[in-house]
Amino acid sequence: MRKHLYLLYAIPGAILMTAGLASISAAETAVRPVVPGTGIRIEELGDDFEDADWEWNHNWPKSSQNLNDVANKPTGESENGRWYEGIKRGHPDYIKRVPTPEGGLPGSEGSLLLRSLYTGVPYKPSYRQQQDDFVLDVMYNLHGAIPVDRTPSVVARVFLPPVDKWENRTGCHFAFRCALDTTVREVSRGLFATESLKSEIFYPGMFIDFEAKEQSGRDYDTASIRIRGNEKDNDYTAKQVEVTGWWTMGISVTPDGRVHFYARPGIEDLTPRDRIASHMAQGYRAENFRSAFFNVVNGDDGKTWSTEWIVDDTMVYVVKKL
Repeated sequence: MRKHLYLLYAIPGAILMTAGLASISAAETAVRPVVPGTGIRIEELGDDFEDADWEWNHNWPKSSQNLNDVANKPTGESENGRWYEGIKRGHPDYIKRVPTPEGGLPGSEGSLLLRSLYTGVPYKPSYRQQQDDFVLDVMYNLHGAIPVDRTPSVVARVFLPPVDKWENRTGCHFAFRCALDTTVREVSRGLFATESLKSEIFYPGMFIDFEAKEQSGRDYDTASIRIRGNEKDNDYTAKQVEVTGWWTMGISVTPDGRVHFYARPGIEDLTPRDRIASHMAQGYRAENFRSAFFNVVNGDDGKTWSTEWIVDDTMVYVVKKL
């Protein structure tokens, strides 16, 4: 069952742009967007969580490299080898296969619950918004990345709980993202300036933001989907979340290096009408698809758990066979 949310109109927030070889001009011609889920599903990737014995090995303590340079290897991973802990920020504290909530995909009996308490350094609250990473393993299972000339895409079903079950905090609560790479030109400074080329990884995606009524002064809670990011590497709100319950979300990358973002309430397959944005994301032309991942976010106060996020049927596709 879905519960309605009121609309939120947000002002985009700016992020510093990194210039490089793959930065683009607005004059370039776009390739037609491709709906995520189009083409051939890659059997080696993705997960439907239907295995009753699905297990996650936490390998505590988790990583917190972004905050204290501690990686805490070996990192967490799923028994089926399809998911791993993000080495930079660590994995969610609670990862468990659960019965699929009502209204899920027909025949689905299992989904995955993701939730966190310590999203920063374990047992050392930062009292600031922090996040954990739950990463789909593409590079190992395919022995490399997927070139964008294959038009890769990823689709996931995400269950948004009833509004009164969310962490009562204004800010980001969840994200569905991918890791892409490109080539940038690096210029050294000094007496003899030199140029070199290097690979750069960037992480576009869709963030679910929440504004609690107690903090906004309104009589209602609001939520929206924020895109990271446009050609100037700015985030902005692209779609309002008007109902909770199951949503279908997808990201595709076309051979021109553009990233296309899709989202709709319900479990039906995505269609062209569900596209909410297309960009040379974060000012880059993507060259390879390296992974997809979920972020679980909370206020990291050591007392308040994040919202419970449930995901299902996360699958990767290509239009042109590998």
